[in-house]
Amino acid sequence: MASTVCTRFFYFIYRKVASPITNPKKKVIHFKFNSVLMEAIVQYFGQIPSAHRAMILAGGIAFFWLLEYAVPLMQFNYNKIRHSLPNFFFTVTTIVVNFSLAFTIVLASDAAIKYGFGVLQWWAMPLWLAAIVGLLGLDFIGAYLVHFIQHKVKWMWRFHMVHHADTQVDTTTANRHHPGESVFRAVFTTLAVLIMGAPIWLVFLYQSLSVVLSQFNHANIKLPMWLDVAISYVIVSPNMHKVHHHYVRPETDTNYGNIFAIWDRLLGTYHFTPPYEIQYGLDVLQGVDDKAIGTQLQVPFRKDIRTDY
Repeated sequence: MASTVCTRFFYFIYRKVASPITNPKKKVIHFKFNSVLMEAIVQYFGQIPSAHRAMILAGGIAFFWLLEYAVPLMQFNYNKIRHSLPNFFFTVTTIVVNFSLAFTIVLASDAAIKYGFGVLQWWAMPLWLAAIVGLLGLDFIGAYLVHFIQHKVKWMWRFHMVHHADTQVDTTTANRHHPGESVFRAVFTTLAVLIMGAPIWLVFLYQSLSVVLSQFNHANIKLPMWLDVAISYVIVSPNMHKVHHHYVRPETDTNYGNIFAIWDRLLGTYHFTPPYEIQYGLDVLQGVDDKAIGTQLQVPFRKDIRTDY
């Protein structure tokens, strides 16, 4: 199924590139691969079916799930399926919240285009550059900024604690968000779309990349150290994000990035800790069952749980 999606996408590119633009006067064939590639991306993500988006989510989890068996970073003594159940539950609640609030993102995008509002509407730039600038802006506001704020605002942190509660971080942890946190993230994504003036194709491209790369950097996989370090100068690598899941400060309050690593490096929130020194979970949640769904749903509202703020 996933291969069919890829085949259709690249077949579209092939047909465009293989069909040259010919000048009838000069008989010159112009191959404009870059513009055709961008046109293909815009067309595909501008009307991407919901089924394809679901396949991106499921396909990413399946791929990294299998990769974790082949090259595990941590040797967890756990039942992988049992561990994944609460994470899949929160993945479903995240999907429900996102689906319920999707109309706000669509309206924000339509309004930005209609009224010429936002960074991408104010400054003319090539399509490829608009894609890069747009992705950077959406990632900063819709991921890094809201993540940073959740660590600094006490009542928001209470909801985000559920994500950090996982004591055996793997690719299924990526979408382990309390429904309340999912609302925060949807609001900031809508804000990001407005500020950037992002067209809907760019929004869907960003969300697709965000899902897969979050699964990647949460995955319990061991990359060669040189490769992990090299990757971490551009995008958030597995070792880089694992530091954020260490159970105590200062590590917990570092490496907030989701797609791009640039924000942590520019804003002074980057931190490196060797993987073998990392212990997952939260010191303030020790003794609280991280696999009990009912317990985790109650975490933000329990007065007996300290926030350490």
